[in-house]
Amino acid sequence: MPFTKFTDLDFDQIKTLIKSYLRANSTFTDFDFEGSNFSVLIDVLSYNTYITAFNSNMIVNESFLDSATFRNNVVSLARNVGYIPRSKTCAKANISFDVQLSSTSSLPTQLILKSGLVCVGSSDNTSYVFSIPENILTNVNQNTSVASFKNINIYQGVFITKQFVTNNSIKQKFILDNQNIDTSTIKVKVDGFEYKLIDNIIDINSKSEIYLIQEIEDEKYELIFGDGILGRKLKNNSIIEVTYIVTDGPEGNGPSSFSFSGVITNIVDVVQNPVGSISITTNSSATGGSDIESIDSIKYFAPRIYSSQYRAVTSRDYESIIKMIYPDAESVSVIGGEELDPPEFGNVLISIKPKNSYKLSDFTKEDLLNKLKKYASIGINHKIVDLKTLFVEIESSIYYDSNKISNTSDLKTKIISTLESYSKSVNLNKFGGRFRYSKVLQLIDGVDTSITSNITRVKIRRNLNCVLNRFAQYELCFGNQFHREIGKYNIKSTGFNILGETSTCYFVDVPEPNSDIGSLTIVKPLEDLKTYEIVKKSIGQVNYKTGEILINTINIFSTELPNGVIEIQAYPESNDVIGLKDLYVIFDVNSSSPNINMLRDTIVSGEQISGVNFPITSSYFNGKLTR
Repeated sequence: MPFTKFTDLDFDQIKTLIKSYLRANSTFTDFDFEGSNFSVLIDVLSYNTYITAFNSNMIVNESFLDSATFRNNVVSLARNVGYIPRSKTCAKANISFDVQLSSTSSLPTQLILKSGLVCVGSSDNTSYVFSIPENILTNVNQNTSVASFKNINIYQGVFITKQFVTNNSIKQKFILDNQNIDTSTIKVKVDGFEYKLIDNIIDINSKSEIYLIQEIEDEKYELIFGDGILGRKLKNNSIIEVTYIVTDGPEGNGPSSFSFSGVITNIVDVVQNPVGSISITTNSSATGGSDIESIDSIKYFAPRIYSSQYRAVTSRDYESIIKMIYPDAESVSVIGGEELDPPEFGNVLISIKPKNSYKLSDFTKEDLLNKLKKYASIGINHKIVDLKTLFVEIESSIYYDSNKISNTSDLKTKIISTLESYSKSVNLNKFGGRFRYSKVLQLIDGVDTSITSNITRVKIRRNLNCVLNRFAQYELCFGNQFHREIGKYNIKSTGFNILGETSTCYFVDVPEPNSDIGSLTIVKPLEDLKTYEIVKKSIGQVNYKTGEILINTINIFSTELPNGVIEIQAYPESNDVIGLKDLYVIFDVNSSSPNINMLRDTIVSGEQISGVNFPITSSYFNGKLTR
């Protein structure tokens, strides 16, 4: 009889199925399979079936992008939709320096900074070499004998040169032997003519001097040239010279001081020795180094880049393309100008959260905007705006059973560690992120069995970066509805000083009855620190429904916090806080830690079963004037 249907791939299940099949035959009806050598044959059949089923399952899984696990297979499947995974990326710095030559009658008119090693940078007691992929030419001032190299981009890594000689009698592959190559630094010349890297075949003909790159085994790269139909075909015995930089990726980020180690020549390739040492000015420290694209990232972006067809039209297109051209982007928010108030038609506002920092340099912004032009529609203006961060803080009173724990400091440390882990979760640290209140309560209660309950309150904060000693207006959007109570301090701030007032001042709000609007007032506390004196009335407006604070023209000349920062906090109407539009949500555990209080649960511990002196904690915020 034939096998019945089965879905189990387990060895024991397969073995049982074989025995059932044999017993169905009258010859083996009462046969003792376990007590005979026949059991060995059944084991072999079961193992063979199990291994075959496992291999078949793996083969099918590796045939689809979503289920493939081996990098070579994932890269190959992504190649089918025209996606090239990002290579490892060099950390890039920008420097300037002057070269003083001796004043002689044979003073050259121009100097060349040769491609390859330029300088050595250091960070955390580690040295990194920085190179350039191409020669840089500059003029020599004949009056001062000084040649100035301004705004030179240097790339962390070792400069490599490799040559191939074509042989059309065989099927030749041009494979770069090194790993950790930054493909953006690859330069190719064939018989002295520079070839161009392309990512599509638009406007390519039989005479186009082009090449393509594809990742192969062991994270190495292969160069592919034209076939005489799409791109110029290589002639026999042609010399191919390839230069590129092998980098350390993210490890090269950080160096800000550099020492010169390059080679300078004149236009006839004679080395020029400068007078004295060369002092390097750092315009921007080394940033942007990143690892080769991960398997998960390839699976995520390959279908999305394919769907966008390398065109930036929708916000999802922008997100995919920006992360492709700027791998150091952790999160991206794109807003069309029509969504703004007032609308800005024809504009696209882009906010980017880079990895390990909160701000893009002006150089990086300009570089990104230039790269975006090749993907965007004509007539669209792009603006990269600085990151707007919405901080979420908590105040928590945590009750514990003193019979189960002896050291409350250790318990508090465990709680803070758990909250820090949550602060790094996928729900936060992104545009459109969400702080989940119920999740935090569960995490706190689940830290240790000694914790009996917790009373946790939520507040939100934005940092106001002031323009000191100048009259200015400000706007802060929290993206979440504010909680308001008449006669309470719903809006609080850290201290600052304004023109014409010697005392430290603070912002407070005055809600209007039966309205979603309130006025913003500047006050200074009196000696009891509970009451205040108004310094400037109605200096701005608070919209409790939309979560916006507008500050009218004011001259702030100093702040309590460094760098001209005023922290302004509010209480959200909902304890679940979301990052609206271009707001990046961060759960600030460091600022929350001092407000985590450990309280003995006297009822559970049996100290006071009646609960007469139980330490009650309010679920509502107090009326403290200042932040």
